[in-house]
Parts: sequence; C-alpha cells; structure tokens
Amino acid sequence: MKKLTILMLCIATLGLASCKKETVYQELRAKTYNFTINSNEWVRNANGSYSVSKPLAAIDGVTLDDEGVLVYFEHPSDPNGDIQLPYTFNYNAFSYKVSNGGLRFDVQDTNNLTATVPPNYNTLVKVVIIPSDYAGN
Repeated sequence: MKKLTILMLCIATLGLASCKKETVYQELRAKTYNFTINSNEWVRNANGSYSVSKPLAAIDGVTLDDEGVLVYFEHPSDPNGDIQLPYTFNYNAFSYKVSNGGLRFDVQDTNNLTATVPPNYNTLVKVVIIPSDYAGN
C-alpha cells in the first residue's frame, strides 16, 4: 500500500511538473497607414481621368519586390465601412498604382472618359503593407 501511494505521488508529481504553459508571442508585421485625400487634390489628366499622388516613405524597393499592399477607401455612402481598391461606384472606377515612395490614385468614368468628375468629398484612405519573406522562384 505504501509503495502504491508513493508510486501514485511520483506519477502525480511528474504529471504536474511536465505541464508547462508556453506563451507564444507572434510579432504583428503588417503596418497600416491612414491619410485623407481632400476633394480639391484631384488633378485632371490629359486623357480626362483624375489622379492624386500621395507620398508614403514606407513603400520602398523591398515593398515593391516582396511585400503586399492593400488599399481601402472609406465607402462613399457609408462612413462606417471601407471598400478595397480597385472598385467602381456610381460609374466611377477607382484604382491605384504603387511606386517607390508613394501611391497614385486614379478615377475615371466607366462610360465616358471625358465625362469623368472627381469626388466632391474628402476620402479617408487606409493602406496596409504586409511584409513577406521572398521564397524564390
């Protein structure tokens, strides 16, 4: 009986001692940047579309080569929601181009390029840069 009690005590001690809580901290690597495009910043292009360029120093050669970039505009009819670019709203097609040091946003009328009108409202922009380790070809 004594041996059985000691054996059970040893098993319980080993069982409890081997239960070690491991806390894993995962680094959040994605970065989000917010800024506003004011309605008066849109510039008419020769082809009739409108553009606005915004600098963003976080976009560099590594971003262009290896990372992902997601862009969202505040939804024009719902300030509590975002919509990912590219998208079309009220016959206006919104798109963007990522380049070293910033982004260029474009808007054009989907029916008639010469009839394009820029947004008459300020637009909150959210840019998410998602780092990635290059895996090769």
